[in-house]
Amino acid sequence: MNLLKTLAAISSMTMLSRITGLIRDMLFGAYFGAGGVMDAYVQAFKIPNFFRRMFAEGAFSQAFVPILAEYKNQTSDQEVKELIDHVATVLVWALLFTCVLGVLGAPLLVLMFSSGFWGTPNFDLTVNLTRIMFPYIGFMSLVALSSGILNTWRRFKIPAFTPVLLNLSLIAGTVFSLHWFDKAHQIYALAVAVFVGGLLQLVIQIPSLVQIGMLPHLSMNPLFALRDPKVRRVLRQMGPAVLAVSATQISIMINSTWASFLPAGSASQLNFADRLMEFPSAMLGVALGTVLLPSLSSAKAKQDVQEYSALLDWGLRLTFLLALPAAVGLLTLSEGLTATLFHRGHFDAHAVHETARAVAAYGVGLAGLIVVKILAPGFYAHQDIRTPVKIALVVLVVTQLLNLAFVPFFQQAGLALSVGLGACVNAALLYRGLRQRALYTPHSGWLMFFVKLGVALSLMAGLALFASTQIDWLALKHSNWLRAAIMAGVIGTCVLVYFSALIAMGFRLRDFRKISH
Repeated sequence: MNLLKTLAAISSMTMLSRITGLIRDMLFGAYFGAGGVMDAYVQAFKIPNFFRRMFAEGAFSQAFVPILAEYKNQTSDQEVKELIDHVATVLVWALLFTCVLGVLGAPLLVLMFSSGFWGTPNFDLTVNLTRIMFPYIGFMSLVALSSGILNTWRRFKIPAFTPVLLNLSLIAGTVFSLHWFDKAHQIYALAVAVFVGGLLQLVIQIPSLVQIGMLPHLSMNPLFALRDPKVRRVLRQMGPAVLAVSATQISIMINSTWASFLPAGSASQLNFADRLMEFPSAMLGVALGTVLLPSLSSAKAKQDVQEYSALLDWGLRLTFLLALPAAVGLLTLSEGLTATLFHRGHFDAHAVHETARAVAAYGVGLAGLIVVKILAPGFYAHQDIRTPVKIALVVLVVTQLLNLAFVPFFQQAGLALSVGLGACVNAALLYRGLRQRALYTPHSGWLMFFVKLGVALSLMAGLALFASTQIDWLALKHSNWLRAAIMAGVIGTCVLVYFSALIAMGFRLRDFRKISH
């Protein structure tokens, strides 16, 4: 399998998701602004997302996918199908229980995530929105199951496309709310859209599962499924995986609490900055992680040590090649990017300035945020989850110490800076762990690789800084298309300069192709 070609296919789907996500947030900014009501929605949506990332896309995927890949490579289709059926049965029943608890316990959850809202009208609003959106975790956990199956069968496109449906649902919900809801209740349309979007993401995966013959058959008796040794093995792997992911998610929960105590609009501004950070992070980090985990698991099952190391080396080189210019772009063009995307309607100049500060702060640690997604699968594919647990706990402490240092001075930008720098520490510790266990040995040529990148990045940064000082992005508020055209021209020129410099120094596309057997 040509991994670069596969990565390009997944990244194209991810790009579509991020573009629709940008359109979604542009509508949010224009129609709702960056104030208290939007803060309530942002904080409420973080609650099901917290549990989704901890249990579904986090612990469950990290435990389930390597074991599924092992059974697929070493056992019969019947045993693989039995594993999927029994895991799905246990998962569905657990999700039903969790969703009921989440809806009933919404006030307690909001108090945990947004204690700064206590005693304000935003508290009750956040509770109501949480109750509507909490079942989203159920849909997305089942999406994680089906995506893990499809990715193991090398069917990457549908799982990569599914987030688009949530964005389209939210776009429709935003437009619908303006015509059918009064202003006090418009935000509820977004909560309903999240519920619908989660359901659509699950439904779209079913035909692909049927096509490969792996659509789960559910049992009314979860205890029978739970007695399956294969299911118990997944659950045993999930234990330490939950600890690993929970450290990151607890850090996010604490950051959410920090944001609820900051001035009104801070949570929204950080959320809009997240969107710009997640664009390169998802297109590269998530896409590469999606490709690497099944490939690494397959190499582990075959005991191919050289292939395992080569996959990680390929992933890291491609990451630095593409993540570093993205980081430079966030640092040097933060205000221009924010103004171009969000400066309209209720999203005023103050919101642009505050959001841009957070965008630039994310730029500092963007490479670390992406590298973590490349190195972590190196442990998960080896079914070593304890090492990332220990590292994640260290990073949790480091991130919160950084918050204590940065947030009083930089507010929401301090939160973004702490997350990015914490990710860099995480990446460094994961790298050291892989080297110590001889799971990864860097290929030759890294020093010259970074020297050439440094030259190209310097040329690009100089051009971007010059453009940012010559253009008044806020003054172009009433000329949105002109501002967008200028920004596109600046980005296009920076990209051209960067890659032209690399080509002049000997970089070739064929050097980054990786064939996985």
